[in-house]
Amino acid sequence: MPEGNTIQKAKLNDASSVSHVIAIHSGKGGVGKSYVTSLIACALARKGYRVGIMDADITGPSIPKSFGLKGMLMSDGTHLFPAETKLGIRIVSSNLLLEKEDDAIIWRGPMLSTLIKQFYEDVLWEDIDYLLIDMPPGTADVTLSVFQLLNIDKLFIVSTPQDLVSLIVKKAINMAWQMNVPVTGIIENMSYVKCPNCEEKIYLYGNESQLENDVVAKLPLSPENAKLVDQGKVEEINEPEIDKVVSLILEETK
Repeated sequence: MPEGNTIQKAKLNDASSVSHVIAIHSGKGGVGKSYVTSLIACALARKGYRVGIMDADITGPSIPKSFGLKGMLMSDGTHLFPAETKLGIRIVSSNLLLEKEDDAIIWRGPMLSTLIKQFYEDVLWEDIDYLLIDMPPGTADVTLSVFQLLNIDKLFIVSTPQDLVSLIVKKAINMAWQMNVPVTGIIENMSYVKCPNCEEKIYLYGNESQLENDVVAKLPLSPENAKLVDQGKVEEINEPEIDKVVSLILEETK
């Protein structure tokens, strides 16, 4: 067990409550972790659950862009107010603290970890059924801080089918096990492309990865969905495969 694992847990403010914390992680960047987080949040919100997203990828935040959110978060001096999407999803992200959305955050690990703690403790989440944590990629400082600070009910790992990615994913899984964070399953993104003429599935990287037995859902590479995300319209995407993930979340956390 890594030293410092007895770090004091973050505590919500008296005006907020969170029933379940679900983390979405990846061993490396570029596999669509934020996209998957957004889809899960939308699916839960459509079912009537109160949902929040903490964008813990401080230096590479993309959640606000996916939902078409702009402008800076407001504060009353005590609490930070989350932004809210059309479906009522409450979101905090470092990109909503910047005057310009393309400004770079050039901070060392301790400052990033402090912001994560503030996102949990100082935000007026009110009553949340499911708080989704869009984790930073890899196994470095911020990931360690999230695992230490928050009580995570379920962790999903996002991957793509290549063997090289599978190797890195195993590192993320091993880190979670060492930190006693429960890994629920792997979500394979960009698993295949559908032929626009015949609906045949084309597996660009092969039809089976090294982690096949742990895969709980396979999401297609969809140009249409990518366009909607770029337009800030992720809430308009209907991806049936994500229902499998939502079912896993609901069956053990109700």
